[in-house]
Amino acid sequence: MFASGVTLVMIADGRDDIGATVSAFCPVSLSPPLVLISLIAGSYPAEVLGRADRFAVTVLASGQRALAGRFAAAGRPGARLLLEDVPHQRGAASGALIPREGLAALECEASQRIPAGDHLLVVASVLSIPYVAEAGEPLVRFAGRYPATR
Repeated sequence: MFASGVTLVMIADGRDDIGATVSAFCPVSLSPPLVLISLIAGSYPAEVLGRADRFAVTVLASGQRALAGRFAAAGRPGARLLLEDVPHQRGAASGALIPREGLAALECEASQRIPAGDHLLVVASVLSIPYVAEAGEPLVRFAGRYPATR
């Protein structure tokens, strides 16, 4: 019973591009700029972030519910295929794919990895902010689903 914004976490792995829908994202510090993401321990994205330091986070807009669903589906293909029909760019600092139509995008570098129960917490420095939208509503998840938009 906790509402949270929905993000995409994208990682450029030498073999493929990995992406996951993550609702456990929060700012940690403004000075220095730090964020935290929480991934299911043992998941492929957590495994990749165990060896790769840089990644991108896109804060999704309310109209990107279908995109969030693509990156939450079990057995999903690589991120390049999932973004095939979505405007995106590759981050200069992280090398990760970044969808262009979210509310904001951050490129990050992991500084701490903390096992926490069945999750892995990753604290990361913000390296760059490729964009911040001038307007828009966030995609929010509450009680296991997306509430109706206005």
